[in-house]
Amino acid sequence: MKRIFVLALMLFGVYTNGFGQELYVFTEPASNMPTKSIGVRITNEGMFNNPGFVSRTIPEVMIGFNKNLMAHAQAFLSDMDGKYRLEGGSIYAKYRFLSIDEAHSHFRASAFGRLSTSKRPTYTRDINLEGDNSGLQGGLIFTQLLHKLALSATLGYAHAFENSDRQIAGMPQPNNMLSYSLSSGYLVLPVVYKNYKEPNFNVYLELLGKTDPSSGQSYLDVAPAIQMILNSKTRIDLGYRFQATGNMDNRYTKNMYLLRAEFNFFNVLK
Repeated sequence: MKRIFVLALMLFGVYTNGFGQELYVFTEPASNMPTKSIGVRITNEGMFNNPGFVSRTIPEVMIGFNKNLMAHAQAFLSDMDGKYRLEGGSIYAKYRFLSIDEAHSHFRASAFGRLSTSKRPTYTRDINLEGDNSGLQGGLIFTQLLHKLALSATLGYAHAFENSDRQIAGMPQPNNMLSYSLSSGYLVLPVVYKNYKEPNFNVYLELLGKTDPSSGQSYLDVAPAIQMILNSKTRIDLGYRFQATGNMDNRYTKNMYLLRAEFNFFNVLK
């Protein structure tokens, strides 16, 4: 049992220290977490584009079933509608279907799906399945690691469920949304990797975009972020996204910071 735990820890050390620059802050990589592991996250998002300030808290549990399949379960709580309350939840699954490994690089390709529910009223055409809308989403992720640099592209399509009880009169009715992103991550520290206990420091720059096919409205956000990984088990993220261009009004995520803490437990599943 002890040997298995040490092996799992070493594998996660490779995942985080060797490939830590793939652990993007605003998007998911094509790589998966270690087999039989469980991760726990707590994320806080703060938005400044409304009068005053509103925030959302997202507790999350992640499970690595095997090297190709993992899943997330999220809950969404916020004060966006006047008082702090539970808004809804989401289930996310990712399946890695392609892996190409070389000495100091690798390529991964995965398919993902998400099912979400939310009791929030709809004010905007934007579809955000992490708290604001009920709906489903599917897509593809492609991630390329090149030594200390990792690049990733995501393409997704989301459909929001109709709910006349929560539709605000005169506001746009969200229906379908095409999403796309390009993410880059660079491992700054350690300069030379020695063991899995060494702290990691990663920097990220992500481009996050969406287009509404029915109206042609779209936007593109720029999202810089930093990340610290401690002892290959604890991860801390800090990022901020802002709009570079676009014509989609009343977006919740237009000017938003993200602060996250993540804790990982190995060899938990039998």
